[in-house]
Amino acid sequence: LHGMTTQRAFHALTAFLRVAHAEHLRCVEVITGRGTVEKAGAIWREFPMWLNLPEIRPLILAASHPHAANDGSVRLLLRRIR
Repeated sequence: LHGMTTQRAFHALTAFLRVAHAEHLRCVEVITGRGTVEKAGAIWREFPMWLNLPEIRPLILAASHPHAANDGSVRLLLRRIR
C-alpha cells in the first residue's frame, strides 16, 4: 500500500484480503509505510479504521500493530473459511 493514494490503497487492501481469504491463507503481511504519531502517513493513520469496516472485519481474526521488525508493516491473521 506504501506509495498509493488512500482511496487506491483501500481498494487494493480489500481485494488482497478477499483473495487471501479465498485461498485459505492464514497470515498475511501488509506494508503500510512508516509513520509516527507526530508525522503519520495517511494510510498508516487510516489503516486501523479500515480493518473495522464491515467489508473487512469479518475476514480478520487478529492484527499485530506494528510488526516488531518493521514498523511500516502489519501482520494480519485471517479467519478460517467455515
